[in-house]
Amino acid sequence: MPAASVQATGEVRVSLRLPDEVATARLAEDVAAVLKASDLVALSGGLGAGKTTFARALLRALTGDPTLEVQSPTFPLRLDHALQRLKVVHADLYRLGETSELDEIGLDDAVAEGALLVEWPERLPADLSPDRLDLSFEIDGDGRSVEIAARGSWPARLARTARIRAFLDEAGLRGAARVPLAGDASTRAFERVLSDAGPVILMNAPAREEGPPDYDGRSYDAVAHRSRDVRAFVAIDLALRRGGIRVPEIRAADMEAGLLLVEDLGDEGVVDAEGLPMIERYEAAIDLLVYMHGREWPAEAALPGGEHYWMPPYDRDALLVEVSLFPDWFAGKGGEAAFPKEQREAFLAAWSRLLENVDPSATTWVMRDFHSPNILWQAGEVGVARVGVIDFQDALIGHPAYDVASLAQDARVAIGEEDEARLKARYVEGRNARAPDFDAEAFDVAYAVLGLQRATKILGLFTRLAFSEGKAGYQRHRARLKALLRRNLSHPVLSDMRLWYEPYL
Repeated sequence: MPAASVQATGEVRVSLRLPDEVATARLAEDVAAVLKASDLVALSGGLGAGKTTFARALLRALTGDPTLEVQSPTFPLRLDHALQRLKVVHADLYRLGETSELDEIGLDDAVAEGALLVEWPERLPADLSPDRLDLSFEIDGDGRSVEIAARGSWPARLARTARIRAFLDEAGLRGAARVPLAGDASTRAFERVLSDAGPVILMNAPAREEGPPDYDGRSYDAVAHRSRDVRAFVAIDLALRRGGIRVPEIRAADMEAGLLLVEDLGDEGVVDAEGLPMIERYEAAIDLLVYMHGREWPAEAALPGGEHYWMPPYDRDALLVEVSLFPDWFAGKGGEAAFPKEQREAFLAAWSRLLENVDPSATTWVMRDFHSPNILWQAGEVGVARVGVIDFQDALIGHPAYDVASLAQDARVAIGEEDEARLKARYVEGRNARAPDFDAEAFDVAYAVLGLQRATKILGLFTRLAFSEGKAGYQRHRARLKALLRRNLSHPVLSDMRLWYEPYL
């Protein structure tokens, strides 16, 4: 889709000529890359005009399988596809007798739960979804032409996906296939880009606007020192690579647009097919932390062009604003018991006193989310290079125990107490071997405090994602996070905090 032909505001109408099925598939990929729940994609045109070709290409793009057999919904009228990224309902209304039969198909529920892809959409109600994309296909010589009409949030998304396609062209990847990947808890999106040159990963991370000043006149992101553009990722990536850490090589960048092409480190992680931890790989990740924490890291990281990115501190304000997600969300809007509003400040004050137990002089680069989703196993490497790290743009300067707790108390993976103790002991042994002055007792205290802080924060964050952003899947981690709270609260230094948590455990 030519970037110049798409505007970002208002209703958009675009005419395109698709010379062959490859061009149709590329258009479907561009749409699939920005498809979201509550979308309606309506496909019109005569028999053989390209509706089914487009629909199949879109579903294949979402699954990442170009050979996927996609059944036609002509006879069943509706087929449901529970894909990893989102649910897609593919409907064909050609055989629909009366408009009243729509109620039997249940398309209202379909668009409420995922994306709706409809062939022969003439009988659809006009208000089924505010985010509607209409594509009308016609045979045009050896190819076809398509008229596109976009409403709601689709104009801005079409403009973005067209800019991405132009970025790929500029990077020498004209005509490359795009496969959307399952996202994380952030606002970024990722794609695997396939060409004869091999796969690369596209990071789509436009600069985020400053949030509301809800925290003493500052936004949450400002207090928590969360990055708002790709500059942090680029600077930290380059510094980690120079330090011998296996992070993706940056192949192309448009930092103003928030677009990066980075090396594809594969899909092999540190959990098995059943979702269970592969402890030997976790041990290798612990060894990487020992290596990282045993060397000096600068307070600033260089960017291409002579600029520098200053690493923010993981200070008390940042730790406390993260803790506030617990009373505000888990115990406020999504917990089993309401947190008394009049006790919120006392709870945070208790946390402020607790953080005095963490040695402020023991600092290093803290990746902040050093856990299973962000670790990719590099089977062909040796030593610490076997551990590939892919998410670090929110890194800070803080206590090394934070990342150790992040890994050994993985919020998304069931790691038993014995395995956690084994990982923690491996870290302490490794640090002692490299630094005789390493204070294991102070580390043990910091580990308990920061482990509790992280579990508290994530329980609140996952609740916010579930209740505010409709990402109900994060609720499945609730029981595990509660168990981590209990586990950390058993440490003597946390005895004064237990009463605060008892109503929720």
